Amino acid sequence: MNLTHLNKKGEAEMIDISSKKEVHREAEASGKIFLNNTTLKLIREDQIKKGDVLSVARVAGISGAKSTSSLIPLCHNITINKIDIRFEIESDGILIRSRAVCDGRTGIEMEAITAVSIAALTIYDMCKAVDKQMVISDIKLEEKTKSELQY
Repeated sequence: MNLTHLNKKGEAEMIDISSKKEVHREAEASGKIFLNNTTLKLIREDQIKKGDVLSVARVAGISGAKSTSSLIPLCHNITINKIDIRFEIESDGILIRSRAVCDGRTGIEMEAITAVSIAALTIYDMCKAVDKQMVISDIKLEEKTKSELQY
């Protein structure tokens, strides 16, 4: 197996993407935070004492995506064109979906996954006083695409 982030000595290193062509890239990720019915009701009714849970989680997810290269040591710092975060309140929790877009030499999947992760952690933080049984689960990359840039 060829691990791209290891040099010939087996040491971790950031890969060189300078020779790669810039292309349009998109990635979608998802995850879920399981919450009890009381907590879901409080979120729906905007009764969590810390504030509007989903609005704060959306902003946190966007901020997290923009900070990905600071959080994950070998990620490249890329220019992000768009981060979109959506929430679906379900009977047992909240499904979180993100879509990230860039034009660049390397993928944007880590930013999409980070957006979901940070949004979930923010929901957790805002609800921890009322729900001691929350579980963050199933964070995954759903899809990533790349295509030629259209000018």
